[in-house]
Amino acid sequence: MSILHRAHFTTSAARLDQLPPPGAPEVCFVGRSNAGKSSAINVLTQQRRLAFSSKTPGRTRLINMFGLPDPLEPERDLGFLVDLPGYGYASVAREDRSQWAQVLGGYLRNRSSLAGVVLLVDIRRGVTDLDRNLIDWIAPSGKPVLALLTKADKFPYGQRIKAQFAVKKELAAIGALHTVPFSSTHRLGLDEATAHIEGWLMPQVAA
Repeated sequence: MSILHRAHFTTSAARLDQLPPPGAPEVCFVGRSNAGKSSAINVLTQQRRLAFSSKTPGRTRLINMFGLPDPLEPERDLGFLVDLPGYGYASVAREDRSQWAQVLGGYLRNRSSLAGVVLLVDIRRGVTDLDRNLIDWIAPSGKPVLALLTKADKFPYGQRIKAQFAVKKELAAIGALHTVPFSSTHRLGLDEATAHIEGWLMPQVAA
């Protein structure tokens, strides 16, 4: 069983200073509202309702942390999955979008326990201007990025490969970048994404 399947809700925070002190490795999930972030977290952890998506896109404003307990010491977490607020939904007030940018940017720049970033991009939309803004925060950090091209089942195989190539080109500013066509409903890319995230959380095991 994957360590991700053991994930449990740990805490929510509206601000960075409300998060627990940095410790065990963290893998954060970021993406435009409606990119399928909650669905991806749920299928990766094999839990239907671990991560929630609001019926109103852009409404979820909390940082949610999910601990991954040590099988030998269940009271101790080996690492965390961190669900950052979805960004960039047009109907949200400008000041709220600015606040989200500060939270996202601050976490990506300053969180010392951050081991890797999972960026969710709707394969049908490709990389948007908002995604490029996010890349401007991620690239200087030097953190590795796994780009999940969500809703990949909507494209035939050949079109998926073309889209994957285009995203790689768009995100070239990120040195350590890996892209995976992904579908929560059809479980496309699930094993590859799981192995990648586990490698960040437990590098001594994956090595």
